[in-house]
Amino acid sequence: MKVSIIIPTYNRAPFLGEALDSVINQTIFPALSKNGEMEILVIDDGSNDETEEVASQFRPYVTYIRQEHRGVSAARNLGLKKARGELIAYLDSDDLWLPEKLATQLSFMKTFPQTMVCYTEEIWIRHGRRVNPKKKHQKYSGWIFDKVLPLCLLSLSSAIFRRQLFEEIGYFDESLPAAEDYDLGIRVAHRYPIHLIKKPLIIKRGGHPDQLSHKYWGMDRFRIKALLKALSLNLNSEQERLVRQEIIRKARILVNGFRKRGKHPEAAYYSQLIREHEAKLHPK
Repeated sequence: MKVSIIIPTYNRAPFLGEALDSVINQTIFPALSKNGEMEILVIDDGSNDETEEVASQFRPYVTYIRQEHRGVSAARNLGLKKARGELIAYLDSDDLWLPEKLATQLSFMKTFPQTMVCYTEEIWIRHGRRVNPKKKHQKYSGWIFDKVLPLCLLSLSSAIFRRQLFEEIGYFDESLPAAEDYDLGIRVAHRYPIHLIKKPLIIKRGGHPDQLSHKYWGMDRFRIKALLKALSLNLNSEQERLVRQEIIRKARILVNGFRKRGKHPEAAYYSQLIREHEAKLHPK
């Protein structure tokens, strides 16, 4: 099975080199590269730093593809369109794979051919220091639709997908400037079980200022958009109830935030959203 490794990046040349090193240093890399069973695609989302020069240092293993700056979802989608592998592995350019990551997941996918996606535990680094994830970030395995609604559990850098999955549920939503991984996680969890390998196999680095969570205030705005989209899925009654409850919960947080900032039209919009979905949950 050929695996396509897709690394979207934007102005992160120093991080990119380390991310690529972590791929080249996979224990299974020599065998995969020798047999032509792996490709590495760096999708440059219009960087103006040394991204291309860094990627060129890893030739012939890396294919460098540049697009005009359109956002991470567009970069991921372009990588998916160019990829030739049956298996798809994403790696954010500020994250790192531990050496056994790819071998462990490829073995899992071969052993369980019905599995459409598996992901792993993570080591978190924030501002250069290791931190422990909070209880709310606990990962789960199996049919976890209810677990992916409060926040994004499907870390893309830790996951490996069968390409078929994207053909069934669709690609990344390019209309979302952030929380596109949350949106994808909902669609995946609705359709298939998500299998957890209970071993930390990636290093997830955060705290740098160009992260989308720092760029945008009120990330729940984008999560609510994803939840509203989810209502168009073929949900059962319990799933629909859970989605509407989560919309209400997140909207209440946003109402308070917008009111504190004096943004009353935005607060009014989310207040109306609360009323609409409460009425759906509790019809008179």
